[in-house]
Amino acid sequence: MPVLEQTAGNVGDVKDRALAETGRSRIAWAGAYMPVLKQVFDRFEIEKPLKGIRIGACLHVTTETANLMLALQAGGAEVSLCASNPLSTQDDVAAALCEYGIPTYAIKGEDNETYYAHIEAVVATKPHMSMDDGCDLVNTIYSKHNELLADMIGGCEETTTGVIRLKAMEKDGVLPYPVIAVNNALTKHMFDNRYGTGQSTLDGIIRATNVLLAGRTVVVVGYGWCGRGVASRAAGMGAHVVVTEIDPRKAIEAVMDGYRVMPMEDAAKIGDVFVTVTGNYHVINESHFKLMKDGAIVCNSGHFNDELDLDGIKKIAKSKTEPRAFVEQYELHDGRKVCILADGRLVNLAAGEGHPAAVMDMSFANQSLAAAYLAKNHATLEKTVYDVPLEIDEEVATLKLASMGIQIDTLTPEQVKYMASWSEGT
Repeated sequence: MPVLEQTAGNVGDVKDRALAETGRSRIAWAGAYMPVLKQVFDRFEIEKPLKGIRIGACLHVTTETANLMLALQAGGAEVSLCASNPLSTQDDVAAALCEYGIPTYAIKGEDNETYYAHIEAVVATKPHMSMDDGCDLVNTIYSKHNELLADMIGGCEETTTGVIRLKAMEKDGVLPYPVIAVNNALTKHMFDNRYGTGQSTLDGIIRATNVLLAGRTVVVVGYGWCGRGVASRAAGMGAHVVVTEIDPRKAIEAVMDGYRVMPMEDAAKIGDVFVTVTGNYHVINESHFKLMKDGAIVCNSGHFNDELDLDGIKKIAKSKTEPRAFVEQYELHDGRKVCILADGRLVNLAAGEGHPAAVMDMSFANQSLAAAYLAKNHATLEKTVYDVPLEIDEEVATLKLASMGIQIDTLTPEQVKYMASWSEGT
């Protein structure tokens, strides 16, 4: 694994420092749509709740993430950043962040060796706190750098896949420090996962293929919050939506929402576009690829590309071409063609720009406030996975409504008393 040089004036590893001016402009554009995070930034700049704390972040390097990094920096933190996915980096943003004094290690399209070298570069800063999107940073620190754990006070996790991995570590008794599951905040998963993933996934598919979704059959694999978002947005564009599930409760919900529900073996035969959003392994496998119609388009919007059995399709294909950027077209032995988008990685970030800033506003406000909470309360926390405290979740929602000029009702004293009473009845 290459060792990245760390010298004054040469901190970070990005594609081209000359892209920084474009990156600064795009970061400012996104920031204009993130009013809640801006309020957190202003508060942090005064209160400095993260003063003296080193934060190592492994996140998608986008304009929205840049605004989070700047808020953490305003709060007094020393921040370093690497990519949580080899294809999601926006190179101009990475360059700009280095100029803002935030060492950034991320290059769009970096190979696996470079990806992990970049994680190691962040680990080398000896962070007190981790900020993850997928648990790769926590896993690296635990597996290879146990000597750092004595000074680690906690971490935050952004996405469903990462929370699954962290809970598995907790179950096995190896979670190295307390972690707040930012993904579990209502103002994160109900909005980021549903509205953000729903819109950005279709955006990535369309940018990569220019396919018309109206009238086509879109198969959504998994009906969690991400799946709900993709299904609703695809239906809104005129697609016929099919859902596959393993959870009977979610399957019933999909039926009640108006979608056809069936096993993947059946869906594989009729789908035109397939989107996986499960966080699980090989939910579309070799046997499913064999059943797909000519011209089927397959993509993933979950965190890791192992939701798709990429070795399986390579095994049954006689050739592969790349007719468009982020499109790999496999020709099977009977002449049928199946397209895989963005190497099976998150299509919304690899082929598109990811979630809209207005959605990430709430997610990253939760991240920054959770980091401040950890800094203040870490001494009383155990090595477990915590949900975002309710008061933070509610504060983010309140600030978002205020930024939108929306007011809501409040309970009267009589209503408060009624809701706390057991004696009132018919």
